[in-house]
Amino acid sequence: MGELPRQSWARMAVFLGIGYALVGIVFAVPATHVKAWRSAAWVVSTIGYAAHIAYERFRLQNSPASAALHVAFAVALGAFGLAAGANIHSLSAGSTNQHRQLLLLSLGIWPVMTALPAFLVAFGTSIVLARALGNVRSQ
Repeated sequence: MGELPRQSWARMAVFLGIGYALVGIVFAVPATHVKAWRSAAWVVSTIGYAAHIAYERFRLQNSPASAALHVAFAVALGAFGLAAGANIHSLSAGSTNQHRQLLLLSLGIWPVMTALPAFLVAFGTSIVLARALGNVRSQ
């Protein structure tokens, strides 16, 4: 039996959200060649982001707004995971209480701060894909 589209998008969004958080945390561990590791994390995350947009548009055939919302949800989930990781790290890193309090704010701020641009870019990309494919199919 095939799974419902709702379950399908949610499973992919959670999978990629966890992936974004893991990439952000794991790629930050090496102490040498820090810029190269950060760049690699951006590349891996960009590939996941683009693949998610393609999955939403081509596989699930969601509307641009729906696809963008699902992609933004995954990004927000990843940002929440990074914020949670930063909060956990602060406990073992000997951070001050003021720093820990500020990091607690990151649990709400980082997801919003990343989801909004992720939505806008995914929405624009989805519209361009829909129009480009509409032109190709009509010819």
